[in-house]
Amino acid sequence: MKRNVLRGAVVLVAVLPALFAQPKPKSQDELEALKAMFGAATADARIAAAENVLTKFKDTEFKGVALYFEAASYDQKHDYDNTVVFGERTLEADPKNFQAMLLLAGTIAQHTKEFDLDREEKLAKVNKYAKNALELIKDAPKPNANLTDEQWAEAKKDFAAQAHASMGAGDLVAKKYAEAESEFKTAIEGTDKPDAATIVRLGKAYSEEGKYDLAIAQFDKVMATPDVNIQIRQVAQAERVRAIGKKNPAGTAAPVAPAATAPAAPSTPPQKP
Repeated sequence: MKRNVLRGAVVLVAVLPALFAQPKPKSQDELEALKAMFGAATADARIAAAENVLTKFKDTEFKGVALYFEAASYDQKHDYDNTVVFGERTLEADPKNFQAMLLLAGTIAQHTKEFDLDREEKLAKVNKYAKNALELIKDAPKPNANLTDEQWAEAKKDFAAQAHASMGAGDLVAKKYAEAESEFKTAIEGTDKPDAATIVRLGKAYSEEGKYDLAIAQFDKVMATPDVNIQIRQVAQAERVRAIGKKNPAGTAAPVAPAATAPAAPSTPPQKP
């Protein structure tokens, strides 16, 4: 299941307005290199352009931005190891980069499994990055004066929702289902456009708590949404069947929700919560 934590092309656009804010490029060559990085159309092109900035302009004041571009681009490529490496390097260069914290929290939560030997270490990182991001988001200044107060407030709500969704995902792995339920509900209620994958995970938390009707309702909600990503829809349907089976262990069949027919797969890979 993919995270939808405002990243990829969306997150890159989110920092784009800050390019021409303070600090400033030190030369025309650096400015052109930065433009190439921001304008790159693919993850591989962004990685190459970011490396160009870091290599040619070692004293650049955009080091944190370039490293973050690499981290987000590796995440688009589903390269977990490099996403973490460059996310952590971003924080070394810019300790208050809450987008990097959100990226790390979501990525690590996704790649932590129940029987990982380092599970507790990973989950501790998820909580640390998410909680630190939440603190920074509260008073984060607008990256661009052209953003209205309302637009920035909405963006901050979305960022906060990502942090809570990541902590909820970690709680699911740790089998802390009540805590996971609380985090997912906070994430969903905190934004005007809840992420479908988070709704599925709330349903899973309900199911694990034995709240089968609440779980099924969440899965039905996702399956009834026409533009939901095909992979998320399939997970919702599978979890719905699982919840019904747990509710009716005698094997009573349950109909599939009418909206479960999957649409054609999207032309671009899904972004993941």
